[in-house]
Amino acid sequence: MRIIRYTDAEYANESRRLDRRAEASDRVREVVSSVIKDIRERGDAALLELTKKFDGADLTPDTLAIPLAEAEMAIDALEPRVREALEASKRNVQTFAQQSMRKAWSMTNEQGAEVGEVFHPFERVGVYVPGGTAPLVSTAIMTVAIAAAAGVPEIVVCSPCGKDGQVNPNLLAALRLAGATEIYRVGGSQAIAAMAFGTETIKPVTKIFGPGNSYVVEAKRQAFGVVSIDLLPGPSEVLVLADKSANPAFIAADLLAQAEHGKDSGAGFLTDDAALLEAVLKEVETQGAKLSRQDMVRSVLDKECFLMLVPTLEEGAEIVNNYAPEHLSLITEREQDILPLIRTAGAIFLGNYSPVAVGDFLAGPSHTLPTGGAGKSFPGLTVDMFQRRTSMVRLSKEACAKSEPVVRIFSEIEGLDAHGNSVTVRSV
Repeated sequence: MRIIRYTDAEYANESRRLDRRAEASDRVREVVSSVIKDIRERGDAALLELTKKFDGADLTPDTLAIPLAEAEMAIDALEPRVREALEASKRNVQTFAQQSMRKAWSMTNEQGAEVGEVFHPFERVGVYVPGGTAPLVSTAIMTVAIAAAAGVPEIVVCSPCGKDGQVNPNLLAALRLAGATEIYRVGGSQAIAAMAFGTETIKPVTKIFGPGNSYVVEAKRQAFGVVSIDLLPGPSEVLVLADKSANPAFIAADLLAQAEHGKDSGAGFLTDDAALLEAVLKEVETQGAKLSRQDMVRSVLDKECFLMLVPTLEEGAEIVNNYAPEHLSLITEREQDILPLIRTAGAIFLGNYSPVAVGDFLAGPSHTLPTGGAGKSFPGLTVDMFQRRTSMVRLSKEACAKSEPVVRIFSEIEGLDAHGNSVTVRSV
């Protein structure tokens, strides 16, 4: 783990390096561009070849889709305690979604025109659910169940399969339980391309949701415009900002929970208390030695984990805003002072007893959040992202006449006399 102290000569440079922007490398952009071009030109044939190349699975057009009857059987085969856990998560997530659903409204403006908005669910959305190193059943709930709560009629899911062509049965059950109407055993940037542009088997969607690795995120970025996208959620990450009131064992546990995602996941800890930093460092080593995913955890700790001693929590908050973490754990006696300073975190977990894992699996808000610095521009996944907004305007003859003078002035300024006339002709 990298340890940085404000007394170090390189502290200023290290702080600047934590000011992130969500950008892909040239290599990732080129690979994804090639994959998208191949899918657009050759459809299923390219999709099958890429699945063989990246996932090692030999599929045919007939086996790309997983029959819903198979997913229903997976639900029936769930252990009762597993199904109860999935149902509990789904209830919380959908209850939260229903509270934040946008609803139609109207008002009358100064000229007497009736204006307002109506909201409809997208007809067909695509959801990417990673399946690489772990069957992310929680992601099925945190994306698909929200689409279902919004009333989306066609929810298309792509998730990578193993070399045997199978998707983890618990994940398959969770997808169907959450509300998936189509499930395909394909992953990576090729899955995003298939959902965006369509193939012979997979009909194109109108908007794509869900997290993934850097190639999946870049594919969403390159598909934007052809389809809408939710946000740019990549490898998982956590940042902890804490003072002496924090429990070092709890902080270490949260850092390790993110580290076990492996690969490009990240974990960081900021504190103004030197003793706490040392205590957390010891706890990470002690707890980390007992975990099952040793190789993944150790790799992230060595390459993507940092502990930083800052002079004040206020400076720590500014570093948080520059870093724009997916998850922020804020533990301080001065919460009322520090919390208002945080502007860019995807989700904030407050106090010693708010582990990020509860947000990952159960609390209610979606765990699909911006990563890699994208939190400066994107919020986390919310139910209204599954709703299409349409504005409504209705004028009476009187309201039209009251609007005419202002419209005429705008049309004169912009040299668009037909615009002005379209109102004047109704107002005489």
